[in-house]
Amino acid sequence: MDYAASEPGTTAVASALAIKILIAGGFGVGKTTMVGTISEIRPLHTEELLSERGIGVDDTSGVEAKSTTTVALDFGRITIRDGLWLYLFGTPGQDRFWFMWDELALGALGAVVLADTRRLQDCFPAVDYFEQRGIPFVVGVNCFDGARRYDPVKVRRALGISETPPIVLCDVRDRESVKNVLTTLVTYAVKGIS
Repeated sequence: MDYAASEPGTTAVASALAIKILIAGGFGVGKTTMVGTISEIRPLHTEELLSERGIGVDDTSGVEAKSTTTVALDFGRITIRDGLWLYLFGTPGQDRFWFMWDELALGALGAVVLADTRRLQDCFPAVDYFEQRGIPFVVGVNCFDGARRYDPVKVRRALGISETPPIVLCDVRDRESVKNVLTTLVTYAVKGIS
């Protein structure tokens, strides 16, 4: 018997569960936007202005209008029900900040790898990272305005991933779309555990 749970006022604390989810992908793919769209709290962003030091280092092709970048992480929270929360951690996109991924990945149930079909190669490092560590992931294809839409089967083939990880078309600016991606990830990750 769980004695702590039988004490008045301790049920929620004794049965509380926080699930950690990573949001990863290349530079400018929409990680910060995704966290901000779904978070019920004001999200924490570690955005800094792009500087001259990034010229020749950061590939801004396809995202020329982007003026900031995440240098550490983005953080948001979603309450699923009393005592159950999703904590969202957005990873930095540039390779010079990837040293943070190992810390951010500790204890994660799974990850969303965001992909932009105009720059699909930018999500390869994230796919490789989660495959090598055995962390369940889904690929969320962020359907940018004006970008060509591809069937998920073609995206899977282009990424060279197995039939297992789900591929979901999404718009990270739309709350319901983000909710669908996260629901798909949690369902997929929990199936892998059981």
